[in-house]
Amino acid sequence: MLRIFSLVIALAWLPFAVSAQELQTLLQSHRDVIIKPSRKSVGPVLDTLVASGLPTVPGFLEAWQDKSIYLRAEDDLFYVGTTGGAGLVLLDVETGAEVVAGIGKKDAKQIKPNGGVRREIGSALVAFQLSDPDIARRTQALDALARALDPAQLGPLVASIDGEPDAALKARKQKLANYLQARFGETPTIRVAAIQNLSSDLSVEGRAVLSQILETTTLVAQELPDGTNVASILTPGEGGLARDVAYQMLVDDHDLPARVGPADIRRALEANLDGGTVGGVPVAQLDSDDMRLRAYDALVTEGAVPARVDAEAMDAAFADWGFYTVYVESDPTITEAAETAQASVKTRVGLSQTADIGMDAISLASIYFLAAIGLAVTFGVMGVINMAHGEFIMMGAYTGYVVQQIVPDYTLSLIVALPLAFAVTFGAGVAMERLVIRWLYHRPLETLLATFGISIALQQLAKNIFGTQARPLTSPGWLDGAWVINDVIQISYIRIAIFVLALAFLCLLLFILKRTRLGLEVRAVTQNPRMAASMGINPEKIKILTFGLGSGIAGIAGVAIGLYAKVTSEMGADYIVQSFMTVVVGGVGNVWGTLAGATMIGGFQKGVEWLNPSNTLAAQTYMILFIILFIQFRPKGIVALKGRAAGD
Repeated sequence: MLRIFSLVIALAWLPFAVSAQELQTLLQSHRDVIIKPSRKSVGPVLDTLVASGLPTVPGFLEAWQDKSIYLRAEDDLFYVGTTGGAGLVLLDVETGAEVVAGIGKKDAKQIKPNGGVRREIGSALVAFQLSDPDIARRTQALDALARALDPAQLGPLVASIDGEPDAALKARKQKLANYLQARFGETPTIRVAAIQNLSSDLSVEGRAVLSQILETTTLVAQELPDGTNVASILTPGEGGLARDVAYQMLVDDHDLPARVGPADIRRALEANLDGGTVGGVPVAQLDSDDMRLRAYDALVTEGAVPARVDAEAMDAAFADWGFYTVYVESDPTITEAAETAQASVKTRVGLSQTADIGMDAISLASIYFLAAIGLAVTFGVMGVINMAHGEFIMMGAYTGYVVQQIVPDYTLSLIVALPLAFAVTFGAGVAMERLVIRWLYHRPLETLLATFGISIALQQLAKNIFGTQARPLTSPGWLDGAWVINDVIQISYIRIAIFVLALAFLCLLLFILKRTRLGLEVRAVTQNPRMAASMGINPEKIKILTFGLGSGIAGIAGVAIGLYAKVTSEMGADYIVQSFMTVVVGGVGNVWGTLAGATMIGGFQKGVEWLNPSNTLAAQTYMILFIILFIQFRPKGIVALKGRAAGD
């Protein structure tokens, strides 16, 4: 009903260039067809209405399509009907003004076109909607045209392009016009030019147009008809055409004798049983294929059953008949151009898919790097096996969730959450180092067991506070959507943001370790604690700051990962294994190694997922096996430390 009210408003403001009775007069001249239309009879009526140029025609067609046209019994005129508080309300088809209200349905007959007629009306409406002032209506018309390319819409579509004010819609109109010209252009020259334009179109619609132009059918003939556009010649038994299938085509299309199968032979033998024998063969001997065939051939000699078609008979038939794949399109210049364009598109799609997988791999590597960079400090630099590192990621994600409950503005909450998550996890890391880790340095097994117990305790604490259900960590509106390079390559803005954040932390951590006093002291304590202490450096303080820094970075990583993945008490467990693998594979104690490890693991996992997209668990399994083998050949990682730093 909302569309009808919109129609009333539109009709009330339409500028009339003709008298108020022209549309009604035109409708009365086609009264019988309008009352009881069919797909065949409605075409001339629609052509007449469109050709009239009356500004009220689009509104009438919409109402007709919506089953809102009524024929009033009193004056035998057509009206737009809508249901009001007083019952059925009839509106003038010309002005949209209310004529009568509260009449019974017996006083006006509703016109109910069937689905096929409504589709025909919709096609006629497209010509008007393509130039409608409302951009939503123009978009709707293009959507309808894209779903079913109609050659009759090529003229109105081309005529609407120059006057299209919206750049995106204009480009889409040009693309659809090219599709129509490629399939239904008036001359081969126009079609070939349009097809050549499709060689750079990677959209699904463009590829579908090429596939439709190159549609083929299988033809069996002794001599090809003139003008046949042959795509390929088929040989029975080769190229996917089985001999049995090829012969069955001859049976179906050209009445050659059908092959006799084992079931047919069995039924024939049963039907011709004569006493205790069939075809002179005792029934007791019909326990093998050879004997059954012998009995059947005897029946053939007697003329009781049709002859079998053996391999020699099939070969003779294949020698007389040819099997071809022929294009539905008869013009070879058209199909040749389409094949060239399709080959170009396939190459471009392949390269784009490779680039898309590469971008996905970089995105996944960024996530792994963010999750592992804090561990690279605590494990790689300090040598502490912290199994609770994943729970620091979880703590950072929940910190972001709590901030969003207090600060509803998602952008502001993200700005607040990042430093707050660092502070919370920095404090938690310092507390764990002071209370537990400090007593377990150089005792890796005890450190592993202690931090594993802490991780379980932190998970249970998170469940008690936040519950077991996933909590939403919503990204700001400016991170919605994706960067679309073409119809194949696109990446979400959230993943781009995570990549930028990972790059920022890489630069920040390198700056701290290489360009600041803290970094110098960390490297000194890591390589030789006693010598560092003799130079006035407090090893205990440096260990606290280093462990806190690694934990704080894990908290910030948790906020970033929470925007992309689910926030639960177990989310840390999803990343702890990958984090350790990233650090170990890249090279323990080296930030560049962590980056290299994340890149290799992310790329390998995405590569396996591309080969087997339906099984991500298999990708992770193969990744672990690959890493085990890699460590056997390069135990110190991709970027191995040298000299004293290597710990030799």
